[in-house]
Amino acid sequence: MTQNIDFQKPLEAIQALMAMQAETIGKSIELQKKSGEELMAFFQSEVEKAKALKTPEDVVKFNVDANTRLFSMMKAQGEAFTALATQASQNAMAQFQKLGK
Repeated sequence: MTQNIDFQKPLEAIQALMAMQAETIGKSIELQKKSGEELMAFFQSEVEKAKALKTPEDVVKFNVDANTRLFSMMKAQGEAFTALATQASQNAMAQFQKLGK
């Protein structure tokens, strides 16, 4: 009644999942870095634009335009993180399905 247990398949699956996890973390760090650089560049450029404001109307228009651009940028960054999370989830589920076979 002795059975040889094959640990190779589960071990390979764990290694694949850990590799995917490391890759996803690396991509997440790169996205965070890119987002930070974009925000820094945005604010530096807005500071330069703000120096040229003369009237209260200019200030209001500048504020509305700057906030619109900022929120658009943040939306795009959020979508990039969502895409990364969705892809990582799909990859992990595919790996789990392979393990179940």
